[in-house]
Amino acid sequence: MKNLIKYIIDVNSTIIDALKKLNDLPKTLTLFVEDDKNRIIGTITDGDIRRALINGHKLENSINDIVFTNFSYLIDNEDNFSKLKEFRKKSLKAVPLLDKSYKLLKIYNFSEIKSILPIDSVIMAGGKGLRLRPLTEITPKPLLKIGKKEIISYNFDRLYQYGITNQHITVNYLAEQIENYCASYNKDINFNIVFEPEMLGTAGALSLINNFKHDTILLMNSDLLTNIDYEDFYKTFLEKDADMLVASVPYEINLPYAVFEIEQGRIKSLKEKPTYMHYANAGIYLFKKELLNLVPKNKIYNATDFMEDVILKNYKLIHYPIRSYWLDIGKHKDFEKAQRDVAHINWD
Repeated sequence: MKNLIKYIIDVNSTIIDALKKLNDLPKTLTLFVEDDKNRIIGTITDGDIRRALINGHKLENSINDIVFTNFSYLIDNEDNFSKLKEFRKKSLKAVPLLDKSYKLLKIYNFSEIKSILPIDSVIMAGGKGLRLRPLTEITPKPLLKIGKKEIISYNFDRLYQYGITNQHITVNYLAEQIENYCASYNKDINFNIVFEPEMLGTAGALSLINNFKHDTILLMNSDLLTNIDYEDFYKTFLEKDADMLVASVPYEINLPYAVFEIEQGRIKSLKEKPTYMHYANAGIYLFKKELLNLVPKNKIYNATDFMEDVILKNYKLIHYPIRSYWLDIGKHKDFEKAQRDVAHINWD
């Protein structure tokens, strides 16, 4: 609550008090007004004060008469994603998250975030990164730097941009380094460090997590560098009524020769230097929480096993082609490519 005090003003404060507080809020320029029971009852902006002064109010007057009470807000644990369209139409800079009694829990600053997705994320960060030795001998792969930032921090920040603040991090190799890194990273991200007692594959650690807040879960590898649009990813998940959505990377194969189309031993036609489009697994998955029932306890279980079980049980599994930047940093050549590319990736 300490970091929220600067955004809150008592309803009995004066206009000059409000101006002084607004002067310290260059990003949002919005104060949230609370009554004597600490309930948020409205907002005050510099525009509200300007109009009040034009209408004859004095700096010494109480803000009580100029509070904007028809303000936009979110209630904790409700479907807030559906309200985004309204917020964007109003060009709102900041929206408060309130509890059921209208007390302030958090402020969504839309100069920092793009969306509010009702998703819990799981970032798999327990691997040894053997293909990147000797770089990973004393440093876990997620903490290797690409440009000026650690690999995993690009994923922390990208998820946070889309309002995904419940981030579960599965760890094993050099786990303490990753835990310490998360501890001081971003107070607005709710990190949950999940220790794998032994390597459980790329999806097995899901069985160790029992405190998911939302009904939709995003699973991803920690060694990805991507600017995927998570809101569009989630919208596709909803629109297609999918049980699981897997991100994919378009992969073209260009054959340098003519290809025969053969039927019963006879050439029926030929294609001159054809191009075939395939879709490769990008290591990012979105699925309904109920599918966790498929994940075995304390057993090596990979994301590919998960998808095969989803198919076997006749759940709806579809893919989402990533059209923006994506790179799996598995080998030294990938690491070197990431160093060249990172300055040119659009993170906005």
